[in-house]
Amino acid sequence: MDKLNQLHPAAPSQMKNRNVMRRLYRERQLWLISIPMIIWVLIFSYTPMYGILMAFVNYIPGNSIIQSDWAGLTHFKMFFDSPDFSIVLRNTLAISGLSILFGFPAPIVLAVLLNELKNKRFKKTIQTISYLPHFISWVVVASILFALLGNEGILNDLLMRFGIIDQPISYLGEGKYFWGIITSANLWKDVGWSTIIYLSAMAGVDSEMYDAGKVDGLNRFGLIWHITLPSIRSTIVLLWILGIGGILNAGFEQQLLIGNAQTREYYEVIDTYAYKYGIELGNYSYGAAIGLLKAIIGITLVFGANRFSKKVLDTSII
Repeated sequence: MDKLNQLHPAAPSQMKNRNVMRRLYRERQLWLISIPMIIWVLIFSYTPMYGILMAFVNYIPGNSIIQSDWAGLTHFKMFFDSPDFSIVLRNTLAISGLSILFGFPAPIVLAVLLNELKNKRFKKTIQTISYLPHFISWVVVASILFALLGNEGILNDLLMRFGIIDQPISYLGEGKYFWGIITSANLWKDVGWSTIIYLSAMAGVDSEMYDAGKVDGLNRFGLIWHITLPSIRSTIVLLWILGIGGILNAGFEQQLLIGNAQTREYYEVIDTYAYKYGIELGNYSYGAAIGLLKAIIGITLVFGANRFSKKVLDTSII
């Protein structure tokens, strides 16, 4: 075979092309079904990427991006040199880090607990209650938080009635409370919804594995630790990698709705900063540069987390 490859160096590539063509022919029905989605992705996902050029020019609304004056990396440098850069980056990493620290394991724990319930009716009731908050808009959530944590809210009223405090505490007006409040709100809103993926993965675990574990003397906790969690490891790793890739997505609506001038030093994140100083002020190139920088960092983190997972856990998504 080596001699044949030396005599005909193009043979391997030709064989590879033939294999590709044969595979495409075998899967022709799947490809035909996929054509509408491929066209949709090309139109709505790849065509708008033309707007990335806006980050490198001085774009003026109404003019063509190509006709705009070239700015190079000026807008990126402006963001790095901004006095708010360190605050924005700190808040983004802190809020995202807290969300991953508490928000990533919480759905796994809840899914395991729900999976262990034997009463199906009670299990479905708890599931429904847990993921209903996902469908509540952040406008309503913000209203609930103001009713609970405002100066005249329910919490302050109860604390004063029981004599624990003499003056109401401004939970929503002091920055030191903001990270805890936003993390708790994110956790309450999304923990139930995220459990659906883990419960689906757990439903695919072979019941014979549990029977074999019981024969080997594993108790309930042992079955969870040695069978349930290892069986859904690929799902956990996948969501962990995606979570690391989105670490700069610290939120947008919740910051604008719950935050105020007194808590700006703690709530301003990359998305809200790009919106205020890019969109609202009409500096679209500046906003586009910030968004592009965030996307590049996110992609880099995804590949880095995937490589780490492949080396340490022998599991990857790419």
